[in-house]
Amino acid sequence: MDLTLNRRDFFRASALGASALTGLRAAPARRLKIGYTCITWGTFPRDAASSATLEPALKDISSQGFWGFETFPEVLEDWDNKDQLKPLIDRYQLPLISGYMVVDATSPSAAKDSLAKVIRMGKIIKKYGGRYCVMQLNSVKRAEYDFQAQRAAIISGLNDSATAFADFGLGSGLHQHTGTAIETKDEVYTVMNAVNKHVKFAPDVGQLQKGGADPVKVVKDFLPILNHMHLKDFKGWNFYAGYCPLGQGQVDIPAILDMVEAGKQECDIMVELDPSRNGPQTPLETVQTTKAYLQKLGYQFRS
Repeated sequence: MDLTLNRRDFFRASALGASALTGLRAAPARRLKIGYTCITWGTFPRDAASSATLEPALKDISSQGFWGFETFPEVLEDWDNKDQLKPLIDRYQLPLISGYMVVDATSPSAAKDSLAKVIRMGKIIKKYGGRYCVMQLNSVKRAEYDFQAQRAAIISGLNDSATAFADFGLGSGLHQHTGTAIETKDEVYTVMNAVNKHVKFAPDVGQLQKGGADPVKVVKDFLPILNHMHLKDFKGWNFYAGYCPLGQGQVDIPAILDMVEAGKQECDIMVELDPSRNGPQTPLETVQTTKAYLQKLGYQFRS
């Protein structure tokens, strides 16, 4: 079976079949239940102070009725090691949807350790009821980076990682990211046309916009294998790394959501906004702003 050819043909057919969807605006009742990632609060796997922000994040996300959360599995592991994660999740009644981690695929010496970490992180995501892991490739010096020289290693690393996640019953997908081994549109398409069936696509639509791609077209092209998305807006200002609350930027959020709503596959939508020092809104206020925007599009939240 020629997996690469089949996937390429699938993308081409889906693009033709979905071409009429971009004009949808008056959407029917919404089926997607939208969650939120925790990075707005500074929740990163850096140190104890960053890990401690998980509770404020869950408190704010839960208070606004979002349907679940995503964070780095290293943060989950830190709370689990202190036997505090289950009580925290129970306190705010906010289910874990997904983890987000870096897969090192361009350094042969790091590949074995990276796969071991994938297995460890997969166990912690599964333990707390998560169903997905978003895979970002490792950072590279883009000015001197040779994608073609790393192409085979990247594909192999993603295949091995996604297969390991699948062994735990977890889905996983490639997440393109600025400053990493997969950043550009061409790199995304090249890799996604070559990986195995376990590697889905989990884009950040705001990062696509920031990187110069058309996020509506990219989502349309990969819709059949897109089952996880970071929903982010971008306007290129001085806060939130150029991103902004939904509805305030350049990303055509309604068109993207309409396409995913019209698709037959399940898809986890996770709102995301980067942290910002001295931002114009508190993290809670950004969540409230985004919730109000999504409600205007017909989305429902927990009471």
